[in-house]
Amino acid sequence: MERDDAVDYQALEFAYRRSADQDAQQAVHHPVVIVGAGPVGLSLAIDLAQQGIASVVLDSGSRLSTGSRAICFAKRTLEIWDRLGCGDRMVAKGVSWNVGKVFFRHEQVYQFDLLPERGHERPAFINLQQYYCEGYLVERARQLPQIDLRWRHKVTGLEQDAGGVRLTVETPEGPYALRADYVAACDGSRSTLRQLLGLESKGRVFRDRFLIADIRVPARIAPAERWFWFDPPFHRNQSVLLHMQPDHVWRVDFQLGWDADPEAAKQPENVIPRVRALLGEAQPFELEWVSVYTFSCLRMEKFRHGRVLFAGDAAHLVSPFGARGANSGVQDAENLAWKLAAVLRGQAPDALLDSYASEREYAADENILNSTRSTDFITPKSEVSRLFRDAVLDLSKTHPFARRLVNSGRLSVPAVLKDSPLNTPDAEPFAAGLVPGAPAADAPVRRLADGRDGWLLRELHGSRFVALLFGGGPDAAAQVAALRAGAQGLGPLAVLVVVPRGAAAPDVADAVVLEDREGLLAQRYDGAPGTVYLLRPDQHVCARWRRPDGPALGRAMRRALCLPGG
Repeated sequence: MERDDAVDYQALEFAYRRSADQDAQQAVHHPVVIVGAGPVGLSLAIDLAQQGIASVVLDSGSRLSTGSRAICFAKRTLEIWDRLGCGDRMVAKGVSWNVGKVFFRHEQVYQFDLLPERGHERPAFINLQQYYCEGYLVERARQLPQIDLRWRHKVTGLEQDAGGVRLTVETPEGPYALRADYVAACDGSRSTLRQLLGLESKGRVFRDRFLIADIRVPARIAPAERWFWFDPPFHRNQSVLLHMQPDHVWRVDFQLGWDADPEAAKQPENVIPRVRALLGEAQPFELEWVSVYTFSCLRMEKFRHGRVLFAGDAAHLVSPFGARGANSGVQDAENLAWKLAAVLRGQAPDALLDSYASEREYAADENILNSTRSTDFITPKSEVSRLFRDAVLDLSKTHPFARRLVNSGRLSVPAVLKDSPLNTPDAEPFAAGLVPGAPAADAPVRRLADGRDGWLLRELHGSRFVALLFGGGPDAAAQVAALRAGAQGLGPLAVLVVVPRGAAAPDVADAVVLEDREGLLAQRYDGAPGTVYLLRPDQHVCARWRRPDGPALGRAMRRALCLPGG
């Protein structure tokens, strides 16, 4: 059973490289230092680089993740990685899926589709081992000269002053110092930077344990779906989760209970019988990786501490059911990147970074709430709770209302930042749910300039504000000119004009004209002629109007940048 990838990413080891900074008489200054070369830190570095901001990425280790670890990457995360230049590769390697099935005891009780509507480029999820994800991000980072990636450079000291942050970095050749305008702490759940600042994460640790077994199986044992069992006959009174991964590898999560000995549970002689009970005695398989984890839902009180900003597991930690950890972390990185870039370019004040903390703290609370509810349903801690859960599962076979109560892990969706101070509230009614704070929705489009078919979110790339103008009537050129005038002096603004299928392209200069190939853009955005959406560089809606003038757009951009007059 061989892999179908030419590189063994689990075996890669990155060499320590001496930096010229280590020979400097004084600490060398960098705009941004990122601590941690996991999916969050690498995504942040790539995003900054594409906006012209250089960074140093420090990692204390020299290898990618061991074992599959995070494997479920959501549609929104894939759309972010599309913008970073590596989404296609992730999807090509990963196992795409939209359907989940729930089993109770010996039978399937129902199934669900996480992407039931047509007209989206990306699936609801892909399954991809974390080492592939990290490997692809490292290779993308190496293509960008703005990124200085240093392995075996461990931060051991941190001091802040009015001018920035001073870091002490330990290497195999001894320590050296760096200075940075800002430091992004992306160094995981056991964050060194959090410890150096004397900070902690607080929350809830659940009294239960799960065994992860990555098994290599030559045959397809299930479709590319998420299968979750409550109290199956092969693992009585417990829960089991099954996912397909690339390379003939399957992830199986077995609930163990709080009293299980973690070290004993990982031994092959104890893992193999559990897997055989699931697969049957005749099915050959190999154990690839085994781990035991405990549920935790924790977060720091504040994600910003002066010029140090925390992201990913360093800032918040959730139980694995629902795939909310890595996905939320990559969304942290996207939120932070455009704001850091705007501040460092002088387009926005330092106060814009406060909105990173408030927005992503809100998203973390939403994830923790959903993760806690999932864990309580999956692992009831009283007989009454178990009776309730089992009754809900029984009813869900025939009663749709009960299916809404089943919680085998509410799967990751991006946060709608509806209360963000960067939003301009609606002044007119809209039928569509893409309120200020919501991430933009995708739909198929055609560029009328060259007849090329594509997708809306691909047209939003470029790390800039975008005005999405619906309609292409005779006054389209005047509307575009007014929007551009409103954005004058506030940074780059892309204008996309959306016209109905079959409509002639309006005569507009310096704007991209997109045909709404299936009418889904007008439907998803309630895009009547003259409607304008203003999208932030991270593709979240920050304002929408039925027919704005240039000053209205300017005020909205100023508000989104924390500038006076917004």
